[in-house]
Amino acid sequence: MGKKRWVRGAAAFALTVVLGIGAGLAGEGKGKQATQLRAGAHVIDVTPKKFPVYCNGGFLARTATKAYDPLHARCLVLDDGATRLAIAVVDNCVVGRWTLDEAKEIASKQTGIPVERMLISATHTHSSPSMRLSLGTPVATEYVKYFPGRVAEGIVLAAKKLAPAKVGWAVVKDYKRTHCRRWIFRPDRMGRDPFGGLTVRAMMHPGHQNRACVGPSGPADPDLSMLAVQALDGRPIALLANYSQHYRGAPRLSADYYGAFCREFTKLVGGSKLDPPFVAALSQGTSGDLQWMDYSKPRQHGGSYHTYGAALAKEAFEAYKKIKYRKDATLAMAEQRVTLRRRVPDAKRRAWAKAVLAKMKGPQPRNRTEVYARNQFLLAKQPLCEVRLQAIRIGDLGITAIPCEVYGLTGLKLKAWSPLKPTFNMSQANGGEGYIPPPEQHRLGGYNTWPTVNGALEVQAEPKIVDTLLGLLESVSGKSCRKPVPGLGPYAKAVLASKPLAYWRMHELNGPRADDASGHGYHGTYEGGVAYYLPGPASAAFCGKDEVHRAVHFAGGRMTARVKGLGAAYSMEMWFWNGLPNNARAVTGYLFSRGPQGDPDCPGDHLAIGGSYREPGKLFLFNGNTRRQSVRGWATIGLRTWNHVVLVRDGVKVVLYLNGSRTAEVLTELPSGSPAACQEVCFGGRSDNMLNLEGKVSEAALYGRALSPNDVAAHYAAADIAEVTR
Repeated sequence: MGKKRWVRGAAAFALTVVLGIGAGLAGEGKGKQATQLRAGAHVIDVTPKKFPVYCNGGFLARTATKAYDPLHARCLVLDDGATRLAIAVVDNCVVGRWTLDEAKEIASKQTGIPVERMLISATHTHSSPSMRLSLGTPVATEYVKYFPGRVAEGIVLAAKKLAPAKVGWAVVKDYKRTHCRRWIFRPDRMGRDPFGGLTVRAMMHPGHQNRACVGPSGPADPDLSMLAVQALDGRPIALLANYSQHYRGAPRLSADYYGAFCREFTKLVGGSKLDPPFVAALSQGTSGDLQWMDYSKPRQHGGSYHTYGAALAKEAFEAYKKIKYRKDATLAMAEQRVTLRRRVPDAKRRAWAKAVLAKMKGPQPRNRTEVYARNQFLLAKQPLCEVRLQAIRIGDLGITAIPCEVYGLTGLKLKAWSPLKPTFNMSQANGGEGYIPPPEQHRLGGYNTWPTVNGALEVQAEPKIVDTLLGLLESVSGKSCRKPVPGLGPYAKAVLASKPLAYWRMHELNGPRADDASGHGYHGTYEGGVAYYLPGPASAAFCGKDEVHRAVHFAGGRMTARVKGLGAAYSMEMWFWNGLPNNARAVTGYLFSRGPQGDPDCPGDHLAIGGSYREPGKLFLFNGNTRRQSVRGWATIGLRTWNHVVLVRDGVKVVLYLNGSRTAEVLTELPSGSPAACQEVCFGGRSDNMLNLEGKVSEAALYGRALSPNDVAAHYAAADIAEVTR
């Protein structure tokens, strides 16, 4: 995962402009020696002076007649003697690139800071003036004229306050206040998109404990990251925090929980009494599919945006008090412009949109259908989009800037692969181009994938943006990107000690390759219809106490592989989590198959969970349509529980073990339906793609021998887990 990969990946699609790489690296700062770090911060009010004003964050046009709390631009300027840069966080939902460019140009002329060394991001409050056309909301044109000058003034005043300083940072894991809001629906509960297609397998805000849902479509990014700036005498100057939670919900107009966080944190540090005043800023992380609701639990109010922001500030403050500072930190910043395609409508969709708009009354859309119809015509006029991507290094801290609504998974990728630790990601930065779902999420459909003028970047936009940012991080750090490998806890060590032919831990952040951890190189391939990096069985014994154990969620797709050395005697071991009720269909879901892929007679060994046809919830093994023989276990698999299963075949003898029991679920004879030399296997489904698993799989292994009852029990015991059904 070195530098060449990122440069090569970006070259085919990007116009590269890399500037402002400072302090001993390439670019303008090369050859200069950094001196004492200096910092200046300023907060400026950007609340509208005139009302009413159009307010964004909803599907249809709406206005605000007053401000319930003030909106601000919170500005920080840093200078190490070789590089000077500016970061501003503004209370708004989404700001067009052209508006931010204007603010940067004004500030640059007065400060001398190049525009390429300025990062301006929006908090993503959904109760702010409309700065660009968004769904059915018009632009607040008068406010757009007012806004750039105010932000520029804030940057200029921050630069005037530059004084010797020191910096430090911290990261807190806060899982309590952010969760995945986009859930995968059952295949028999799919919904329709605005264009009439039955495409929705995943949707945001599904409702609490909705029985039509299987589970979240992605992981949450729990990091509450902080860059703290102090004067040399310890006087607090500024805090730049970052958290991945979409918005809490506030009346129009309001800075939402971001403003509440800043007010509370300022109180905690005594910042209002300082001279110059302390400046706290909370930036938007990667929350395109995240929000405060936990839909796996009964509905809870969760408190107001005031209490939510205050609670987050108090948690941040506890870590802030332990930060260690350094005054010798150097700076570097790089920017790259990338041209991406938009998903423009085809002739059929244009005809649909034309028919809808022909019946539209008035200049503004009145419903969701009219919103998407109008957006199709706007998209047709804008087939290309240039985005500005940035990376900053402050000492050993990395920051990336992305002009989009970024999924939690994307943020976790950048943090895991970045050469700088820690790294955090500021989204809605330097523009706003809407959602960038990872490619596999497009297949699941839903609101976040429907094309509009602020959310229609090409399917491959996310990996291209990630590759570019990793290249920029390598440039500002002078280091190669990391390739994270899951740790080896007692369970993984026990599996490897048993010498598997192949071992897929299923910790991938992306696909399509499923890495084989055995060292034998039998890497698998994920098919479409999967979601990556979901939580696996909750035990530190899999990876280690500081890691979250991961799994792949199968939503119609599978993982396939070819493994040499499988003969008449072999064993399969895996952890699985089923999200489909046992009466939902004839077979609840196939977990594993060994047999020729795509053969309609599906000869082979096929392990599944029984459904409405026979023995619902019981494990069974089927040997294909030609022999049509099967055997079943006795225990019922619980819904949404992790279970450990081992299939052992030794000639015609088959044994099934469940959750470490030395007493077999199945112990009988069952001829295999495929040749003993068959090398083809798949997990999360059947060899003919029939009734695949709707759930998660982790830690899958194959052995070229029959595991003993003691082997099975030892592996399960090493997992040290108690949340499965027995």
